[in-house]
Amino acid sequence: MDPNLKQQAPSALRKYFSGILCLLCLSASTFAQGKKDITTFISTLDVQTGKIDTILITKQHFEAPNWHPDNYLIVNGMGKLHRLDLETKTLRVINTGTATENNNDHGISPDKKWLALSHNAKTDTSTKSYKSAIFIVPIEGGEPKRVTPEVPSYWHGWSPDGKTLTYCGERNGNFDIYTIPVEGGTEKRLTSTEGLDDGPEYSPDGKYIYFNSYRSGHMQIWRMHADGTNPEQLTFDKNSNWFPHPAPDNKSVVYLAYTSDQKQEHLFGKDVKLRLLDPATKTVKDLTPVFCGGQGTLNVPSWSPDSRKIAFISYTVK
Repeated sequence: MDPNLKQQAPSALRKYFSGILCLLCLSASTFAQGKKDITTFISTLDVQTGKIDTILITKQHFEAPNWHPDNYLIVNGMGKLHRLDLETKTLRVINTGTATENNNDHGISPDKKWLALSHNAKTDTSTKSYKSAIFIVPIEGGEPKRVTPEVPSYWHGWSPDGKTLTYCGERNGNFDIYTIPVEGGTEKRLTSTEGLDDGPEYSPDGKYIYFNSYRSGHMQIWRMHADGTNPEQLTFDKNSNWFPHPAPDNKSVVYLAYTSDQKQEHLFGKDVKLRLLDPATKTVKDLTPVFCGGQGTLNVPSWSPDSRKIAFISYTVK
């Protein structure tokens, strides 16, 4: 993708994006054959104009961009967290101490001073058993402090007052949504329906937690009050919809849509698109045409502070 791409009408953008990404998108059969020559495209998208800027193209596999107001992204790759400067387009590893097996569930605190991460911690000293637990580190790096005693736990959201984390956890064979004080303690279970509940994230006013759920028999976007009450389904289409992220101005929600029914999975290398939901009117529109992505594209909050742009990751795989 051309990082100097000029603003285009949606039809022109669709032609451009489709030509570059869709023709190279990984098919399920190719991925099954184990061919993993991956190219990662880290990009930003202006949600008002449709303009896409590609920040970095690399053969390394990076995922899940967070957007810090000091003009850099945080992405994960190879078990590390990396800082990508949006102006110089340079990468550097963030020191996360003993947390060296970090997955794509990480995010920045409301005061921008802390970073939550999900690290595959050792769960049994007598075996090689590892499961994801949530830690926090200073935003510039440092030794991690563990927050969640129970595993697996995958971070997804930070309350606006900075006091509470929300996350997806598997307990007794079912994945549900939990909260826990940022200083640690006892977790609180917010959902208990059969099927996967995942991707919880607070609205900027703290009133709601947005999430994706399979409780209806199809993966859709939902929201509930921050205490877990009054769940409400927001999308009703044939896509498999994942990872809703409310904009900082609380006027819209971006999410990832798989264009085929993926049941309860969110695999890498599938046909996906980004969509924008207006929570007031419940209307939805496409932000992109179909491209190659899925796991790693939009797992975490990735809005710019002014609610104008989002960061996302696409791939080609041969």
